[in-house]
Amino acid sequence: MKLILLFAALFSFTYGAAANQTIPVPGATDGAGRKVLTIVNKDPPGVRCNGNIQIAAEIANTFRVPIQILPASLVPNLPAPSVFYGQELIAADGRAHNGQSSFQMVSDVLEMEGAPKQPKTGLIYQDKVRKEFEALKSTIKTGGQ
Repeated sequence: MKLILLFAALFSFTYGAAANQTIPVPGATDGAGRKVLTIVNKDPPGVRCNGNIQIAAEIANTFRVPIQILPASLVPNLPAPSVFYGQELIAADGRAHNGQSSFQMVSDVLEMEGAPKQPKTGLIYQDKVRKEFEALKSTIKTGGQ
């Protein structure tokens, strides 16, 4: 019985440690120590990658956070597509959300982290621009068909 408990304890310790690992992301913080929103794209970007870029545009129009977009060839140790805030994984190919983020998903993380918002919403939220932006996102999702 003690042997079974020992194996169970070792398994839960090992599993728990693996589940809480941080992923080293180049440029995860800027010079001021702020967390950076990082988007990793395939070379060239596909549907999910382009979708994540559009999410980054929405985030930039709402929050005051540094954003970097990296091609997978520069960070071969990271899955592509993927989205990180600092070293926190939000979405990754073959993992969380299979690499596809959403505005709500990213903004929830930013709000929980206390990221500052823009003093006023950006151009992307004006009606005419928003309609064209939504049409662009729709075209990307369908692959232009």
